[in-house]
Amino acid sequence: MQLTPLIAIHLFAASTAIFIGPVALWARKGRVQRPKLHRAFGYAFVTMMLVTAATALFIRDYDYPNISGYTPIHLLVPFTLFSLTGAFWHLSRGNITGHRGAMQALYIGACVVAGVFTLMPDRYLGKLLWTQLGLL
Repeated sequence: MQLTPLIAIHLFAASTAIFIGPVALWARKGRVQRPKLHRAFGYAFVTMMLVTAATALFIRDYDYPNISGYTPIHLLVPFTLFSLTGAFWHLSRGNITGHRGAMQALYIGACVVAGVFTLMPDRYLGKLLWTQLGLL
C-alpha cells in the first residue's frame, strides 16, 4: 500500500482527532469549566472523526482477512457513527453523563485502540515508524 491522497487525508484527520480529542474532554473536567474551548475543540474533533470514518470506507486492504477489501478494523466506522449519534442524542436530552461517556468511549475505541492496530509492524504506518526507528 502506498500513500495516496485519500490515505493522506485519512491520516491527517485521524492524527488531528487524536491530538484535539483530549483537549475537548479536558475542557469540561474539573473545577474550572471552559465551555467555549470545549465546544470549539469538540466540533473540530467530531469533524475529524467524520472525515476519518468517511475516508476509511474508501480505503480497502486485500492483504488481511477481508470481505470485499473491508477488514475487521473497518468495524470502527459504524462504531464511530453510532457513538457520535448517541453522544448528540444524549446531549439533546440534557444527559451530560451519557454524552461524556459516549465521547470518551469514541476516543478510546476509535483513536487509541485503532492507533495501536495502525502501528502494528505489518501495516503501512507501522512499517514507516518501525523502519525509521531501525527496528524493521
